[in-house]
Amino acid sequence: MRAMAIDGFGTAPTLHDLPAPVPGKGEIRVQVLAASVNGFDLAVVGGALRELMPYVFPIVLGKDFAGTVDAVGPGVTEFVPGESVFGVLMNPELGDGTFAELVAVPTENVAAIPAGVEPASAAASALAGTAALASVDAISPRLGETVLVTGATGGVGAFAVQLVSARGANVIATARPGAEETFVRSLGADMTVDRGASVPDATIALRPDGVHGVIHLAGDALELTDVVVSGGRLASTLGFGAEQVEERDVYASAVMARPDRIALGRLAADLAAGKLVAPIQQTYGLDEVPQALSDFADGKLGKLVVRVA
Repeated sequence: MRAMAIDGFGTAPTLHDLPAPVPGKGEIRVQVLAASVNGFDLAVVGGALRELMPYVFPIVLGKDFAGTVDAVGPGVTEFVPGESVFGVLMNPELGDGTFAELVAVPTENVAAIPAGVEPASAAASALAGTAALASVDAISPRLGETVLVTGATGGVGAFAVQLVSARGANVIATARPGAEETFVRSLGADMTVDRGASVPDATIALRPDGVHGVIHLAGDALELTDVVVSGGRLASTLGFGAEQVEERDVYASAVMARPDRIALGRLAADLAAGKLVAPIQQTYGLDEVPQALSDFADGKLGKLVVRVA
């Protein structure tokens, strides 16, 4: 099968011809139609995870996927060949990936794609969407409250803006004037602050009494706690948690994506109902993954999708 992989630390990703994976117990094999670029992929290529996860070269890049079930492993009854599915590969080691024609994945991190949802939209939502969902659940925004979303122009941020807005809260999103501001407002942001300036100062200028919640995807989290009302909430995907705010009346939670079938199902239902839009800005072929990674690193808006087939 064709796959985009790296052969060692510091090497560029190239197309490989690799053996097709065989689904093990509790796994399905998926013929991948689409995947998306995430910050995780840049971390893998740069070797940033070498102290956290074993690297087994060649390492196929890609974390999320959408496609068609090709085969099922022993004990699998939830899915059948031919079914449209999406999900996230959550192996404890780096080796297999989703920038490939086939991938074997445990069923607990897979959900069915509802009718009417494009594979590209499902793939783009699987990892970034579940990270956003975990962040929004952690701060549980209420009707009429105000929430600041930093890193709002990225994939996770773009989903978070929509999910917060859907709960009836007012959204302040970080974005530069121009295309970025237009982008986040199209997703439901009520106000914006220039991410190139002082975000805390600009936020206080808009909300002198403070905001009720912060979704921290970029910037200095400790500084951002200064704009949170007493008893307010902050959720961070960057490791900022309760131990960093012991002397402040702010509830802080360090969160991670939880791409289990329940979370994936919630996203799928919202996509099918038109309540959530996958913010896809550009698509690439499998052989164009190096360019996609470069564009992601340069800060392209929203989600970048790789069409495998």
